[in-house]
Amino acid sequence: MVARPGVEYVGLSGVQGPLVFVRSVRNVGFREMAEIVAPDGQVRLGRVLSISEDLAVVEVFEGTVGLSASRSRVRFLGRSFEYGVSAQEVLGRVFDGLGRPLDGGPPPMSGEARDINGLPINPVARVYPQDFIQTGISAIDGTNALVRGQKLPIFSGNGLPHGRLAAQIVRQARLLEADEQFAIVFAAMGIKHEEAQFFRKDFEESGSLKSVVMFLNLADAPSIERLITPRLALTVAEHLAYREDMHVMVILTDMTNYCEALREVATSKGEVPSRKGYPGYLYSDLASIYERAGRIATARGSITQIPILTMPDDDITHPIPDLTGYITEGQIVLDRGLFQKGIHPPINILPSLSRLMADGIGAGRTREDHHNLASQLYALYARAKRVETLASIIGQEDLTAHDRLFLKFSQEFERRFIRQDPHEDRTILETLDLGWELAMIFPERDLTRVKPEQIHGYGMKKGATTSGTAAPLHQQE
Repeated sequence: MVARPGVEYVGLSGVQGPLVFVRSVRNVGFREMAEIVAPDGQVRLGRVLSISEDLAVVEVFEGTVGLSASRSRVRFLGRSFEYGVSAQEVLGRVFDGLGRPLDGGPPPMSGEARDINGLPINPVARVYPQDFIQTGISAIDGTNALVRGQKLPIFSGNGLPHGRLAAQIVRQARLLEADEQFAIVFAAMGIKHEEAQFFRKDFEESGSLKSVVMFLNLADAPSIERLITPRLALTVAEHLAYREDMHVMVILTDMTNYCEALREVATSKGEVPSRKGYPGYLYSDLASIYERAGRIATARGSITQIPILTMPDDDITHPIPDLTGYITEGQIVLDRGLFQKGIHPPINILPSLSRLMADGIGAGRTREDHHNLASQLYALYARAKRVETLASIIGQEDLTAHDRLFLKFSQEFERRFIRQDPHEDRTILETLDLGWELAMIFPERDLTRVKPEQIHGYGMKKGATTSGTAAPLHQQE
């Protein structure tokens, strides 16, 4: 049972942080919406966070500043948080973290009202992800390919350019099938005003805003709002994917800010903390967001997720990246060392992984040599980094000529393959051709992960000789 809409409770038993406590309530449900009326008549939205026999804890989205325990009133609305969605009213629009327009347009009115908490997807109805999405970024497309319906997070750090990388993905991401409808839902949580302005300006100038829905929760907005923003974005994405048959990419940045807000609310409730002070249900809470990606058999559309999080102290074992890695299908890791070398995007392919890549590439999807070439580039780069470590100990002059070849490969791979202008959009064929050009620095005997016919069919086209002489690097900057 739920409370009858319009019933008011006068007075609060307490106010603590973003929470208010109401006693002697009856027939109030978990996650039920509420209106909190301040003494000056201002109405603020809230949501029931927990409920006992006679006490309801309500999280107030706009904050509790100015609320009086004796003179404030609470109305329970008898429904959960719902948002009206229609493709015509949300595409090309900018909203705040609670779905209110920031672009001067009207709020969505005619769309279908959907519960922002969503519903679990029946595992039997899921379709296995296996269609390649081209981001135009070689370090992703070539070695850690993104697949339609996948959830592939980006692990970043404070000060690293994950915002620029996210904007580049929004501008460039596309399906190889030209007849498919594609849209992007972009949700930012706890970002600064200049970051929000950067994203809006970038999307407008590139012309990509017409196919983007933006939700911006700013750093000076109440932190409790951050718990709503990703669920609001995913609700819109589900409508576009499963009602409008569109292929939707959802970018969530920064999930660390979301988790900090979750910890703040848990602390206000007096819950016993777990690792690093985060609530014990952090895993299940993150799963309730990440698992809303995928494809289902009853719709042509799909939802692909790219959550972005900043690792505190660049610690990949921190609870947020650690739990995220358990739930999602890989990770793209940004490296501070590459960033300090002036390489953008500073993607370190060695700890990066796309678990669904093998199913989304190859003949009929990208190119038949893609999987073997990616494996070969990974192996060569891993060996090159070990040689770099050895050179730092004994000096380059004591390395063999063969080992110095690996040093050259490492420099060229980082400078030409990983490094990419923020506005450079490479096709998957350009990425693969560049990969072959770099691999053919080595003699054929070193290329053990590609087939001989692939070496002669693709590698030799890049100017290498069968004698093992290094191919000329004719694209020097």
